[in-house]
Amino acid sequence: MNGQDGATGSRGERIEAAEREAARRRLLEQAEAERVPVEETTRAVPDRRWRRDQQR
Repeated sequence: MNGQDGATGSRGERIEAAEREAARRRLLEQAEAERVPVEETTRAVPDRRWRRDQQR
């Protein structure tokens, strides 16, 4: 019987590992879909324009 418990435990561990891997892949796919290109995040706003926007 102990052999069966061990087999069941390792089967459960394999299922959990597969679920974690699937979740990790979903998160990576979602992050990639929402990613903003670096070029769009590093554009500098001229100081005068920034100040004018702040006064409104």
